[in-house]
Amino acid sequence: MRDNITKQFAKYVSQNIFGMLGISCYIIADTFFISMAAGADGITVLNLALPIYNLIFAIGSMIGVGAATRYAISKVQNDDDSRYYFSNAVLWVGILSVLFIAAGAFFPDRVMMVMGADAQIIQLGKGYTRIFLLFTPFFMLNYIVSAFVRNDKAPSLAMIGTMVGSLSNIVLDYLFMFPMKMGLEGAALATAISPIISITICGSHFFCRTNNIKFVLCRPSFRLLKKSCQLGISACIGELSSGVTTTVFNYLILGLAGNIGVAAYGVVANFALVASSIYNGIAQGAQPLISRYYGKGEKAAVRKLLRLSICTGGVIFVGIYGVVYACTKPLVALFNSGASVLMAEYAFEGMRIYFAGFLFAGFNIIGAGYLSATDHPGEAFATSIVRGVIAIIGCSFLLSHLLGFLGVWLSFGVAEGITAVITICALRMVNKKQGQNRYKESYKSR
Repeated sequence: MRDNITKQFAKYVSQNIFGMLGISCYIIADTFFISMAAGADGITVLNLALPIYNLIFAIGSMIGVGAATRYAISKVQNDDDSRYYFSNAVLWVGILSVLFIAAGAFFPDRVMMVMGADAQIIQLGKGYTRIFLLFTPFFMLNYIVSAFVRNDKAPSLAMIGTMVGSLSNIVLDYLFMFPMKMGLEGAALATAISPIISITICGSHFFCRTNNIKFVLCRPSFRLLKKSCQLGISACIGELSSGVTTTVFNYLILGLAGNIGVAAYGVVANFALVASSIYNGIAQGAQPLISRYYGKGEKAAVRKLLRLSICTGGVIFVGIYGVVYACTKPLVALFNSGASVLMAEYAFEGMRIYFAGFLFAGFNIIGAGYLSATDHPGEAFATSIVRGVIAIIGCSFLLSHLLGFLGVWLSFGVAEGITAVITICALRMVNKKQGQNRYKESYKSR
């Protein structure tokens, strides 16, 4: 039994990590090509747009991951609602995408202005912003399709879809930006096409004999949406936290070091997305197994999966920070096409300080994912909101006021450390509840 769980964990998590790494690779490639085509200003455009991406991804993951988690639990428990979670998620994504499409079609310049762009950056990034906002439904739908395919016992196909979509983005980035000379608009178009390719590949699962997911014509149900979002809130805030952090850091850094400081943070933020993607890969990869065993009432298996997830996260942190510390200069140089000495200095310091915070961040991401997968939305929300909003905003403003630019870099690790204490308390509380439930069940059986 234990060996079987470990093998399943290794399969699901490794494949999901590879899929998430594919997403990270295209983000880094995107940044690299943009830096080559438009220099520091291009990276500034991308960094100012990242919070909008994060908001889109946050909504998609909240609905997609949450609905898929509900589907996995309710299917094991023979709940009739399991038939409708997929369809309901797709319908609500279509409804919520309308606002983003309208913003991209009619006022992308105002969107950039709200994100802190000056006239020069708005002129450069307006077309980029318009294109990716118009393709919002596909970004969100990609989360839904891949999450349901993964929860329907097809993690390999979900990985292949994500990887191929990401690799196509890299190829299209080069073709659109250089041979076709489309500039930042080409980068946005390449990014927009990527989820369509991923959805097409993952969608082939719906034509397989092993498929259990069906699209059912129905009215959008707010009740099912609410139940889905309760379990998707940690994934949502996990995505949203990157946007919140980026927005707050951009605001603070613009005041401390101007556009060159934001460009330096853009380098750090893009590499940080790789680390975050890996930990999200662990959390989302383990989720189908945790939810399945939790639905069956096999608590020992659930606790074993949590231990495996945390241990895997710890090993990965050692590897990530070792690479960052040993290769800081060449990593920064990849995105410093203008050979800016000041940007290199800012980014060098930022990489080494910021990435130390992933010792706690990885644990928090895994812990919040576990709480959602075991149907504890209140605890998952508490840890996620502290991590993604309260702690990072409070720490960044306080430490930047006390220590300047150094305080901005330090605030990520301090905020994650504070959240880790809350996550530990939440996990202990949940385990205590489960222990009490087991005692009550054994007492009744007597």
